[in-house]
Amino acid sequence: MDGDYVIGGVFSIHNYMDTVKHNYTSLPEPLRCTGRLDSRELRFTRSMIFAIEEINNSTKLLPGIRLGYKIHDSCGSVPMAVKVAFQFTNGLDPVFYTWDNCSQSGMVMAIVGESGSTPSISMLRVIGSFNIPQVSHFATCACLSNKQQYPSFFRTIPSDQFQAEALAKLVKQFGWTWIGAVRSDSDYGNNGMASFLNAAQKEGICVEYSESFYRTHPRSRIQRVADVIRRSTAMVVVAFVASGDMRILLQELSREPSPPRQWIGSEAWVTHPDFLKFTFCVGAMGFGIPRSVIPGLRDFLLDLSPTKVAASSVLTEFWEDAFNCSLKKSAATDKNVCNGSEDIQKLQVPYTDTSQLRITNMVYKAVYAIAHAIHNAVCQETNSTTQCDKLTRIDSKQVLNQLKKVNFSQNGYHVSFDANGDPVPKYELVNWQKSSSGSIEMVTVGYYDASLPVGQEFHINKNLTWMEGRTQPVSVCSDSCPPGTHKVLQKGKPICCYDCIPCPEGEISNATDSPNCFPCPKEFWPNPERDTCFPKPVEFLSFSEVLGIILATFSVGGACLAVITATVFFWHRTSPIVRANNSELSFLLLFSLTLCFLCSLTFIGAPSEWSCMLRHTVFGITFVLCISCVLGKTIVVLMAFKATLPGSNVMKWFGPPQQRMTVVSFTFVQVLICSVWLVLSPPFPMKNLTTYKKKIILECALGSSVAFWTVLGYIGLLAVFCFVLAVLARKLPDNFNEAKFITFSMLIFCAVWITFIPAYVSSPGKFTVAVEIFAIQASSFGLILCIFAPKCFIIVFKPEKNNRKQLMNKHQS
Repeated sequence: MDGDYVIGGVFSIHNYMDTVKHNYTSLPEPLRCTGRLDSRELRFTRSMIFAIEEINNSTKLLPGIRLGYKIHDSCGSVPMAVKVAFQFTNGLDPVFYTWDNCSQSGMVMAIVGESGSTPSISMLRVIGSFNIPQVSHFATCACLSNKQQYPSFFRTIPSDQFQAEALAKLVKQFGWTWIGAVRSDSDYGNNGMASFLNAAQKEGICVEYSESFYRTHPRSRIQRVADVIRRSTAMVVVAFVASGDMRILLQELSREPSPPRQWIGSEAWVTHPDFLKFTFCVGAMGFGIPRSVIPGLRDFLLDLSPTKVAASSVLTEFWEDAFNCSLKKSAATDKNVCNGSEDIQKLQVPYTDTSQLRITNMVYKAVYAIAHAIHNAVCQETNSTTQCDKLTRIDSKQVLNQLKKVNFSQNGYHVSFDANGDPVPKYELVNWQKSSSGSIEMVTVGYYDASLPVGQEFHINKNLTWMEGRTQPVSVCSDSCPPGTHKVLQKGKPICCYDCIPCPEGEISNATDSPNCFPCPKEFWPNPERDTCFPKPVEFLSFSEVLGIILATFSVGGACLAVITATVFFWHRTSPIVRANNSELSFLLLFSLTLCFLCSLTFIGAPSEWSCMLRHTVFGITFVLCISCVLGKTIVVLMAFKATLPGSNVMKWFGPPQQRMTVVSFTFVQVLICSVWLVLSPPFPMKNLTTYKKKIILECALGSSVAFWTVLGYIGLLAVFCFVLAVLARKLPDNFNEAKFITFSMLIFCAVWITFIPAYVSSPGKFTVAVEIFAIQASSFGLILCIFAPKCFIIVFKPEKNNRKQLMNKHQS
């Protein structure tokens, strides 16, 4: 249709281009579109005409100016799209007028289309050099946002970059990490799938296979893609496929039963009503352009009189296909002649379906965007009125510049372009659901708005239908690793394929699919499931446990035994057997033994700063006091024998004062050692985290190991010295000779402490303390039993032997 300014239109009304055979003997025939007519694309062309007629009847937009149009069928092919582009750049036949004023009806100001990305790119290579703007309603390839390559391209449909990100978030939303991918082998499919795979990788999604095909490929290629889908383990298939290609694939899949698959589709096919007949795709979902309402469009589409139909070859083809009749009698077809009873109002085809106008609204908005750009170039606002001069000579570059600035709303739908020529990306989430009547219908169940803040773009507000009416499918290469395990990738496979390995000892993972385990803090240990750290149990030799009770009982019992023995000795202090055994040293020995027994109590219970300092120092001092008394008694025996020799007065040099001085001197040395120990590096309480991994041992650190072993070494030195003297004096013929008893007691003492050293070093945890307590009590019991038990037995049970006569008889015998 002619007009003051002409808008071009390019749509893929047919699916194929007739193959031209060149024999180089005659001129090749013109390119022709063949194949099945796409009634949805026909609706797009009629919607463009509707919008132009609506604008021509408007008093606000381009008043007094008439827009014309020229619409071509590119059949979705590159050669035809290039041909159409050259037709537009060459200009239409000019219209001459007999009067002075003449219009620019031959100029193409802008182009609406194409429906596909690849044909659009091909056209832009031609018209871009002439600055003719192209506003596409359906070319979604993200590559077209490159303004350096395509400076004259605009679109009313969002870029696939946003759709790809939305699809990746959709797949991630349902926990699908193992998917299959199919795409059209075209700019649309290849670029769209590349964007999706990049977004999917960021979401941790893996692809089992990625197959490409095109509708003109041999059937063997389509069959191979279908077989890959059938054999795959991925339950989810993401299809970034153009509608013409998807139809071929679904037809191939419908030939043989296929395992159920959850289809995730791109806008190109998932909102196409023609595909709802493939019932095995029930539950399919994807993002589509939001539905819209265009007042008056349905009446316009259905207003097809026989005259209008006959005047257009495309409408004639549509009519004859829709009603399976022929408008003219022809011998080339066996169809009946249309008799006029055909009612388009009852026709159920995509052309008449205006219930979900999605892409149609994109065509409508594209026409209005061009009209607003022309309006801004040729019209001026004067005193609240709009003045437009249709004789104003403008070129396509002016329209291009004005398109960058358009910002308006039509029927409540906002239209504007960003710096890349893209609109604000908004999608509806569409789900194929089975209705109560058994038919499949598209239901909007959510939305995606990229203009919203991060994390709030995607929202689902209705129940979903899954494949074949099942519950939500699971599509993973490996099941999720529960807490307490971590993922280990399987060699040679994607990151979504892994084994779940339990965390090593001492480490946990408290999240699902944890890539690593992390160690618990020093004072914590994992539970058996290894998903939580709990405080390690604290262990020490306690008064409340059996071992502690036994040792404490023996300690108190030993002290009581020493006190009883002292009491018996004190009660019979005047008896010969007590007086003959140096009663002063005996009482001091019993006192020191009592302290030895009691000092073991400081080893039981939770270590504290004072108990740690006391336990070793008190033990060292009391034992030296004890050994000093035994040593004094041994020396007394030796001196007593020397005193019986004729002319000897040695006893006056080792009387009671000298004995006391000996005990004090030996003890003072140990006191001095312990004092230096406490001043320089005293023992202190500590938490032992190394002996046991699963528990904490509360113990006393020695502070200075040298001081500790010096204390023990000094005790050992005195014990050995005492043992040697006792051995020398064991057979001396003296009354009440204690040397033999001291020998046995020192033998026991040395044996206990010699075995104590390796046992102490090798015993773990609280058993180290138990070994030390045992050594203290064993040596103390050895002393009290060997030295005092025989005497107490005579005093208590054999009092008749506790006299001088018996003792003398014993000596004489």
